[in-house]
Amino acid sequence: MNLLFIADPLESFKIYKDTTFAMMREAQRRGHRISACEQQDLMWQRGSAVMAHVRDITLTGDATDWFKETGTRAVALKEFGAVLMRKDPPFDSEYFYATHLLEQAERDGAKVFNKPRALRDHPEKLAIMEFPQFIGPTLVTRDAEDIKRFHAEHQDIILKPLDGMGGMGIFRVGPDGLNLGSITETLNRHGAQSLMVQKFLPEIVKGDKRVLVIGGKPVPFSLARIPQGSEVRGNLAAGGKGVAQPLSTRDLEIAEALGPILAARGLLLAGVDVIGDYVTEINVTSPTCFQEIHDQMGFDVAAMFIDALEQAVSAGL
Repeated sequence: MNLLFIADPLESFKIYKDTTFAMMREAQRRGHRISACEQQDLMWQRGSAVMAHVRDITLTGDATDWFKETGTRAVALKEFGAVLMRKDPPFDSEYFYATHLLEQAERDGAKVFNKPRALRDHPEKLAIMEFPQFIGPTLVTRDAEDIKRFHAEHQDIILKPLDGMGGMGIFRVGPDGLNLGSITETLNRHGAQSLMVQKFLPEIVKGDKRVLVIGGKPVPFSLARIPQGSEVRGNLAAGGKGVAQPLSTRDLEIAEALGPILAARGLLLAGVDVIGDYVTEINVTSPTCFQEIHDQMGFDVAAMFIDALEQAVSAGL
């Protein structure tokens, strides 16, 4: 089948670690045809199906010139065997609008993964509120006094914006409360913007684990993103070191509990972030770490994903 990947510009891919590239490579290996476009290439006009200006490509196997463009065309999304929304965060207004265009494409008959409504309904930080049994002490507020009370109770806390990505805008405030006021003002924009505050989990020294769930089933290995030096953030984008490891008993418990729920809502792929025994985020926009796990543990995550995609398409999900 012909697969459409909605992603960032192909020229920006770092193919040695890019998960979307790993998906494309496995799909092409199985004989599927690959097309790509960017979010800005989506279009709808009254009386027509949702369209996209796409690039048809083949992967070359070359590390530098990794794809060859074989043509460009405007085509209805319903003409593809599957459409994969792989645009990286941030989840901004344009992303939000794109989910509505993709939902209209579903009404036309397109098969979109992850489902657009599920993407909208699961903001990556706030999605954890539904599963309090798996999270640590957490506060969502825009009120500075709420944050002061939370700090007084828990002493060592993490503050982060709800729309951050890659560790951007994360602050730690210890028992002395140093700079709590100014950090709060920066993140909540003097009360205009909500933020998330969580009790600091010292287990971060062992890594912020990315537990992947595909088709409701856990990948048997996680990638622990371990902070380096004096850094508190484990995110790879913030310089964290990625170490693949088998799922712990607790990781498996979390993944097996959340997996079927997320899959039933149309989330073919989710990345559950776990520090110690606690879920901190549920990533659904464009979860990564396929290649790191494969390179270190030999487990082919991309093959598991394409298996699940083919099954979902054949089942009409």
